[in-house]
Amino acid sequence: MKAQGETEESEKLSKMSSLLERLHAKFNQNRPWSETIKLVRQVMEKRVVMSSGGHQHLVSCLETLQKALKVTSLPAMTDRLESIARQNGLGSHLSASGTECYITSDMFYVEVQLDPAGQLCDVKVAHHGENPVSCPELVQQLREKNFDEFSKHLKGLVNLYNLPGDNKLKTKMYLALQSLEQDLSKMAIMYWKATNAGPLDKILHGSVGYLTPRSGVSRSLGMNASVTIEGTSAMYKLPIAPLIMGSHPVDNKWTPSFSSITSANSVDLPACFFLKFPQPIPVSRAFVQKLQSCTGIPLFETQPTYAPLYELITQFELSKDPDPIPLNHNMRFYAALPGQQHCYFLNKDAPLPDGRSLQGALVSKITFQHPGRVPLILNLIRHQVAYNTLIGSCVKRTILKEDSPGLLQFEVCPLSESRFSVSFQHPVNDSLVCVVMDVQDSTHVSCKLYKGLSDALICTDDFIAKVVQRCMSIPVTMRAIRRKAETIQADTPALSLIAETVEDMVKKNLPPASSPGEPGLNCFTLPENQGALHFSTGWRRRGRINQAWDTSLLSRCTHSSVSKEGKDMKSTSTYLLLLVSYVFSV
Repeated sequence: MKAQGETEESEKLSKMSSLLERLHAKFNQNRPWSETIKLVRQVMEKRVVMSSGGHQHLVSCLETLQKALKVTSLPAMTDRLESIARQNGLGSHLSASGTECYITSDMFYVEVQLDPAGQLCDVKVAHHGENPVSCPELVQQLREKNFDEFSKHLKGLVNLYNLPGDNKLKTKMYLALQSLEQDLSKMAIMYWKATNAGPLDKILHGSVGYLTPRSGVSRSLGMNASVTIEGTSAMYKLPIAPLIMGSHPVDNKWTPSFSSITSANSVDLPACFFLKFPQPIPVSRAFVQKLQSCTGIPLFETQPTYAPLYELITQFELSKDPDPIPLNHNMRFYAALPGQQHCYFLNKDAPLPDGRSLQGALVSKITFQHPGRVPLILNLIRHQVAYNTLIGSCVKRTILKEDSPGLLQFEVCPLSESRFSVSFQHPVNDSLVCVVMDVQDSTHVSCKLYKGLSDALICTDDFIAKVVQRCMSIPVTMRAIRRKAETIQADTPALSLIAETVEDMVKKNLPPASSPGEPGLNCFTLPENQGALHFSTGWRRRGRINQAWDTSLLSRCTHSSVSKEGKDMKSTSTYLLLLVSYVFSV
């Protein structure tokens, strides 16, 4: 048995030695590189047969080799295009002259026109039943030999037509999408004719935003959504012909006149229209309900998992940064601005008037049936995104030390699905002030500054609103408020003396002789319809907020029966305002 085992081992070594000798002999032939390339191309020409035989691994290796080859001739270009078509599950063939390469599917085809030297002339895309149209994006990608982006574009076109059913059903779905696009284009033209708006105005105010043609890739145009049609488990009646009648809107909101949905212009399909976002966006629970009321269709197939909206906004903002290192923030973020350093605490669990915290969910697409719903949906999404943008402006990866000198502390608390407060220490006095921002719509943010009546002036509400709407950034706005307060303080040196005098009068309970004596409170309050407002009152002398974040100042500022002391305090505060007015009038 031992001798037999030694014999088998000897045979294996002999075979290995023979194989190595053959490899060495092959290597020593010094075959020219051009001949090696020729052999590789000959093998690659047989790739279809190998693929059908199941040699997927070998085919994958050949595709990798082809990617490494430079494309400098007509055969090399056509080989690469055919390879890309196969990778995306598409067919391909060449014209008789060999200078046109067609990448085909049942619902569209791409025509790549080349010259005899293999240089690109044009790239055209033809959707089902339409004439081929030149595509500048694809032309640029192939001229730059950016084959990876070209492949992504083809994949996007394939996904566009990833519909259920046979070709007959897919054709009906495509007709529905085509009619929707025609109606949206008419709405865009109506808005442009009425306003002569440029691209920016279309994005901010246009009834359907800024429309771009259907494409296999998403464009970097900021916040955007693509209009698609997708298969659904339920049946929906979708128009297969344009519904807009005439070319003029019926009101000042550029609303067109739509024809009624009938059996002649619509059909029941296991599909529906969708507005799809490149990345799921955080939407509050209230706006989810508004969107569902607008479309009449549930926003989610299953019950969504709600989470604190500020937490979702934080995740959304941090995901924009490709930095893979997680940030241990605990909802505290730092901003380094010219001349100032800020720390923002986003109080995601602050209770609303109903006792619950502000909740939200991630929305990746919105279902709708009628083109007339698109402007309403866009207005709601713009509103939500404007709110998210302001809150998200505090979310940064900046790292600062907690004990950095001059670090200013701010607390951001939600008040409703469209309102929030930013509380901070008064720039001049050692007291708490607050700015309430109300995102009324995507283009209008109203602001209200609340401070103690005995506190020095900071700035006007209009000033804050103008800054916010110009920059849509909380840190930039807070910096502007502080700088404005410093400017006012420098221009009116008597303010600090006035404030000290009034504080002393309040302590001694001495009303001024000429005061009106109206009842009131010596602290800032909110109107009753503004809801609960929570502030932290643990201010340190050096201007930083304590870690507690738990005391509510509002409990000491609510309306109640006012005693004689209350009247005196109001009188003193009124006197301060009169003195300030006098100082500014001098």
